[in-house]
Formats: sequence, C-alpha cells, structure tokens
Amino acid sequence: MKIVNIGRGNVGGGLAELWRKAGHDVTELGRDGGDASSADVVLLAVPSGQIDDALLKVTGLGSAPIIDSTNVVRAPRPEGFESLAEYVRSKTGAPVSKAFSANFASAYDKIASAREKPSMVFAADEGAKDVTALLITDAGYEPVYAGDLSKARTVEDFLGVLFAVSSERGPFFYRIY
Repeated sequence: MKIVNIGRGNVGGGLAELWRKAGHDVTELGRDGGDASSADVVLLAVPSGQIDDALLKVTGLGSAPIIDSTNVVRAPRPEGFESLAEYVRSKTGAPVSKAFSANFASAYDKIASAREKPSMVFAADEGAKDVTALLITDAGYEPVYAGDLSKARTVEDFLGVLFAVSSERGPFFYRIY
C-alpha cells in the first residue's frame, strides 16, 4: 500500500518505520509539503495548530482516506467543529479516521515485546474504517472501533486520561478485551 505521511516527527516518523517493516511504501512529507496524488491513504501527524498550513502545502489530496492523528494539546479545536477529525474532513472532503492519537509514539519500539498485543481505539468514516484497521494492525496494535467519525471527539478526549496516568507511571500500553 502507498502511504503518504504528512509529518515526520515522533508519530509520523515512527509509524513510517513500522509500516515499512510491514511492507508498505511510505513517503514522508515535512514542513515543505509535497505531492500525495499516488497515496492509497494519508496520515496527518502534525501539531493541531498546524493542520491548515500542512494541508495547504500538500498537493494531490483527493479521495484517499486520511488518518488524523492530531491532538488538542496547545491549540484549541477550530470553532464550529466537534473534533479535529471533523475539521480535517471539512478541509479535504476525504473520508477521515481518528487514530494513532491515543497511544504513545515513544513506545512504538516496545510494541513487539509487549506481553499482549496493545489496543488502539479509533473512530472512522466508513470509507476510512478498513484501511485504518489494517494499518493499526500492521503497526502492531489491535484495532478497537469506537464508531463513526461522530465518536472522534471521544477518542480525542481519551488523551486526557492517558496523560493523567502517564504522569504517574510514564508511557504505557493499554488492552481492551
């Protein structure tokens, strides 16, 4: 599968490495942007305050599903949108999922040695659901579908729980049975 990652930081760069190991063709785009016209799927992995700038610098965004891994940390959600994922959908018109935002990128190198396969909660438009579940699996996680994109806000808000627990014990995996 051809994947274009918008963002080469901890999340984008870390997932690029995991997906290449799983056999995918990954192109990483940085601050200068680039072309995504050959993508089967696009990962958006930038700080939430840079969503507009990042999307404007990428050409060829069409109907390929977009996996939104952004989080509300320093910048608020855009006014009028329940979630960042819904905002991304409004900017691109593509099917969108919210994934890779409720796990710790700093633990990507420990996935393979986890006692059990860690879970990853995600929400998705129907047109992004299957590819997102596949890429979650190929990154080493067990996908846990939380519902359509109307549930993206819940996935985004889950970050508060994760940060609270990690402040006491550091980055961790979770498992949902």
